Amino acid sequence: MTSVRLRIVAPILAGLRRRLRTSEAALIALALVLGSCAGLMTMAQAGIAHMMQRVLYGIGSDDRLSAQSTIDPIRLIALPVGGIALGLFIYYARNRRRAPIDVVEANALHGGVIPMRDSLTVSAQTLVSNGAGASVGLEAAYAQMAGGVASVVGQWLRLRRNDLRILVGACAGAGVGAAFGAPLTGAFYAFEIVIGAYTPAAIAPVATAALAAAVTVRALGLPAYLIVLPTADPIVSSDYFLYAALGLICALVGIVIMQAVTVMEAMVRRSPIPDLARPFVGALLLVPIALITPQTLSAGHGALHLDLTMKVSMSFLAIVFGLKIAASVISLGFGFRGGLFFASLFIGSITGQLFAGLVNLIPGASLVNGNDAALIGMAALAVAIVGGPITMSMLVLEATHDFALTSTAITASLCASTLVRETFGFSFSTWRLHTRGETIRSARDVGWVRNLTAGRMMRRDTPTIEETASFAEFRRRFPLGSVRVVTATDETGAYAGIIRVSTAFATDHKEDEPVSGIAQLQDATLTADRDVSAIMRLFEEKEVDELAVVDRDGHLLGVVTEKYVRRRYTEEIEKAQKELFGD
Repeated sequence: MTSVRLRIVAPILAGLRRRLRTSEAALIALALVLGSCAGLMTMAQAGIAHMMQRVLYGIGSDDRLSAQSTIDPIRLIALPVGGIALGLFIYYARNRRRAPIDVVEANALHGGVIPMRDSLTVSAQTLVSNGAGASVGLEAAYAQMAGGVASVVGQWLRLRRNDLRILVGACAGAGVGAAFGAPLTGAFYAFEIVIGAYTPAAIAPVATAALAAAVTVRALGLPAYLIVLPTADPIVSSDYFLYAALGLICALVGIVIMQAVTVMEAMVRRSPIPDLARPFVGALLLVPIALITPQTLSAGHGALHLDLTMKVSMSFLAIVFGLKIAASVISLGFGFRGGLFFASLFIGSITGQLFAGLVNLIPGASLVNGNDAALIGMAALAVAIVGGPITMSMLVLEATHDFALTSTAITASLCASTLVRETFGFSFSTWRLHTRGETIRSARDVGWVRNLTAGRMMRRDTPTIEETASFAEFRRRFPLGSVRVVTATDETGAYAGIIRVSTAFATDHKEDEPVSGIAQLQDATLTADRDVSAIMRLFEEKEVDELAVVDRDGHLLGVVTEKYVRRRYTEEIEKAQKELFGD
């Protein structure tokens, strides 16, 4: 019976795979289905986290944890309980040789491939962290699960590398867009943060997935993170300069937060606290902060809405500003899993309100609307930390439906993005990869660069000769014009330099002298795993045409030539360009 089913299913599956590899319409249809699934997964994860908070903190079904005026101190035991649970997760995963691959890293380095175990790990740890009240958001889980499922399905259907990257980005963006009820935000999140470029080939699948996710959650009644605000005062020319200044301030705040998280993580790693106990210790530090104000708990959705719709004092905002930053830094530094996406929106909204309040204290200055400044600060600080200036500007547009205010948000976001790039160079996701030794600055596909290694491009048939051989023997074995270069080896077979045949015939050395005297580049070698970027840098530095590839013991593996390396690099660039434009 099983063999009969296989005979029926196998041709259908093969036909589906062929269709997906040759038809853009089929890929769009797949994005539609997976986008709807992303919306459902977002709803499920949001429901689980909120249910945990209801049980642990005794809040109502329609209440937000961070919007509570007070929290029963006994209930705050949920924080260390969550720390213990997360510590057990860490203990369970202690034998893993690497950190889980997130969607940005997957698209940048691995062609969109994400092991499902990694996605489940990230999602589970994020749900525990947020559900227990740690100051982290769920957006990382939304993007990870949606992108992870898309990756698994795409691998099963054997999609091309570029199509798989597009599908992963589209579904990750769909998950985020579903949470905010904002399909434009989700689409641009996919382009700017997960795919790393605006590509013609990706427009239709990304837009389809984002719309499908948003429609799904709206049809099923999930409340959006976004609060729709009425249009405020008209925007005038001077406002652009004012909000540009706010954007620069937000950039500085964002850099401070990212650096603070890194410093905290380094301090915790150097401390004697065991890995599995770190979340518990961090939770104990969060308890007194939560006692001061519950607005520091969880991501801050309820607190953001509350502070925007109610008149709160400048002093209270300043206190929440400092405490929310401290809570986020402690949460991430001590090992709670999650992201700074919504936390950056919340802190940015407070930054904008404080900015407006201070400007309004200046005698003779034009009054600044606090809500407008909050929305623009929200976008600018999110750009500084998460990246994606158009993504965050679309968030403002979908919150206000005000194109004039959105244009000022774009101005502030671009100012923030420029300052962060010039002075810091990374968004939070890529900065955390940088601290692990990676050098990527965006999700732009550089995985092919790492796959194009010296070991794959070297020639193994390069002639060799012992360095003790005489000029007479060398000239006899390698007549002029037979080969360009010969590699010399020592008595153990280890690499000892490169000898140019033309040089051996052009010198007036005696016939019985060893050829080792004209060997070059003894110290300039490559290992088989060096990528094309490193190879080209070494060629430029040494100003040579050939380089030897050796193993760890210094034995010769082969030789790479600059001409061939540049040709292969150009071919891969052209291939990437074709994929970019969908050719």
